Amino acid sequence: MEKFFEEIKNLIPDDYDEFLKCYNEEPYKGLRVNTLKCTGEKLQSLLNFPLKKTPFCDNGYYYPNEEKGLGKNPLHHAGAFYIQEPSATSAVPMLGVEEGDFVLDMCSAPGGKSTQIASMLNGKGLLVCNEIIKSRANILLSNIERMGVKNAIVTSNHPTVIAEKLPNFFDKILVDAPCSGEGMFRKDNEAQQEWSYEHTVTCSVRQLEILNSAKTCLKEKGVLVYSTCTYNKRENEGVITKFIEENPNFVIEDSGKTYGRNTLKYAKRIFINDGGEGHFCCRLRKTSANDGYTEPYKYTKPKDEKKYLEFYDSIFNNRPFGSNLEVIKDKIYLLPNNMPNIKGLNVLRAGILLGEIKKNRIEPCHSAFMASKTEDCKNYVDLDINSEEIKKFLHGEEIPVPKETKGYTAVAVNGIVTGFGKASNGTLKNKYPKGLRNL
Repeated sequence: MEKFFEEIKNLIPDDYDEFLKCYNEEPYKGLRVNTLKCTGEKLQSLLNFPLKKTPFCDNGYYYPNEEKGLGKNPLHHAGAFYIQEPSATSAVPMLGVEEGDFVLDMCSAPGGKSTQIASMLNGKGLLVCNEIIKSRANILLSNIERMGVKNAIVTSNHPTVIAEKLPNFFDKILVDAPCSGEGMFRKDNEAQQEWSYEHTVTCSVRQLEILNSAKTCLKEKGVLVYSTCTYNKRENEGVITKFIEENPNFVIEDSGKTYGRNTLKYAKRIFINDGGEGHFCCRLRKTSANDGYTEPYKYTKPKDEKKYLEFYDSIFNNRPFGSNLEVIKDKIYLLPNNMPNIKGLNVLRAGILLGEIKKNRIEPCHSAFMASKTEDCKNYVDLDINSEEIKKFLHGEEIPVPKETKGYTAVAVNGIVTGFGKASNGTLKNKYPKGLRNL
């Protein structure tokens, strides 16, 4: 670690002593409000501890260090917020995502930045989230589902495969590259133990390779943001400088953000003494196109479309996830609009998994309810965050409901849908997935 601290001293000689003092303090704790489901004002009114805004994004907040077990809070189950290190929220605002954009998050897991992008898209446009490691891609999918994202495609592919299959398709691309994790040292002893100069060099080689895959997928005049949660120049300025040398059709651009410290004129580096554990981000603009064309997806209607749409309409009002309905291996999906041809890609999920066909019946799926609002649902029960009923529901138990409530019913916590059950005779049979329950 002597080499690490020596490099930090060279980066911030005037603030080095302050940086060292921070290592004797607790790491920052932060969360980001999921505006697809909640507002900051509503979240603050429901939590029993104060939130303080961070400088890194509109919906980012610090929360007190003494708060433990926030992942078991009913509002977390409902996807009202994402627990996220404060400075990790700094990269996505640099993208300047607008509703209707096509966006790629090349290295997505566990999903903090992908779900942040999704909240900015607000259900419009398309988000492709890729994670090369399958186990991590499954965690990513779980978070995309929990946060109620309905216009995403989750894939697990090597970046070179994404580049081959989806050229010139995206308006915005985020490369939050795997790195040596120097910004995690204060909260992760394992990251400290794994650090070495040689590892940072290896990371920088891989990071450049990922950038060179991502560039192919970007449209002319599109924006690419590169970010890491590490400090050293090899993985940050070094990678960007070499990338621009090799790709003169990319230029560094002013993001207009004021947090952190400028480097390479417009890029940003955030240290612990800047309000976050540590991040680097840089906005790039593509000035000319490359060869390649991504074909659109060919939507195909299933044979029994009428039956499946009747099932859809029996549970939800006004088809909130659109009507691009397809059946793949007994699973009923509602696909996003404007999908690219995904043939040849390893796709874990596209759009919403509406239901599963089991023998002579169809059962709805958790993901559909998580992407819905109470007004979308034919039936729902609304439980208070402090009620015994929500505790029982998240534990997997049956709960009482009004006798007139029958059939598949959404369960909400203070108006935010967090799952469903099947109501009959004043009782709701619990359908909350076993792997997500509070034990």
